[in-house]
Amino acid sequence: MTGLQIDSLDREKAQHWLRENLSCSDPVIAKLDQFVGLLLDEAERQNLVADATKPVFWTRHVIDSAQLLLHVPRETALQWVDLGSGAGLPGLVNAIIAPHHRFTLVERRPLRTDWLNRAVDRLDIKNVEVVSAPVSALPDQSFDVITARAFAPMPKLFAMAKRFASGKTLWILPKGKSAKQEMSAIPGWQGRFHVEPSVTDGESGIIVGSLQP
Repeated sequence: MTGLQIDSLDREKAQHWLRENLSCSDPVIAKLDQFVGLLLDEAERQNLVADATKPVFWTRHVIDSAQLLLHVPRETALQWVDLGSGAGLPGLVNAIIAPHHRFTLVERRPLRTDWLNRAVDRLDIKNVEVVSAPVSALPDQSFDVITARAFAPMPKLFAMAKRFASGKTLWILPKGKSAKQEMSAIPGWQGRFHVEPSVTDGESGIIVGSLQP
């Protein structure tokens, strides 16, 4: 890292949160720690995360990703699709924590998909498929969960991804401080959506809901 070091207190608090709220074991925490190290090393070669977020990486990126698991059934095995996976946030984080789920990570940028594939290999993650293609190239299919972090505004996102959703598909969309504003962009959809507060930032929100059949 270029002089920006992980805040040890942030790391400690984040790992405590993971144990308390998602029952993460020591091996899972260790694998997340390895993931963080690999990602920060790769961030020296390509722009994966903002420099300002690196010291608080555990809260800003790991917990921000992991909190999405609070909105799905704990024990049910689900098929996830993560659109615009980029650095593997939230896809790889959640795949490490919840190995009984299956994750399809869709990313069109070759440098990013190369990183994702290398991370999957280095971390020996068995429940992930990386798709190196634009979302438009992914074949029609239904997923149980659709996620997208900092990917596209709501109208565009729905237009691109509704073909992956059944009436029961759960959309979990971290939208930061624009969550309530973006909710107003979808009044015409026959759906049920609401904003959940983010555990990492009281001013940020996650749009959660499902389309009606």
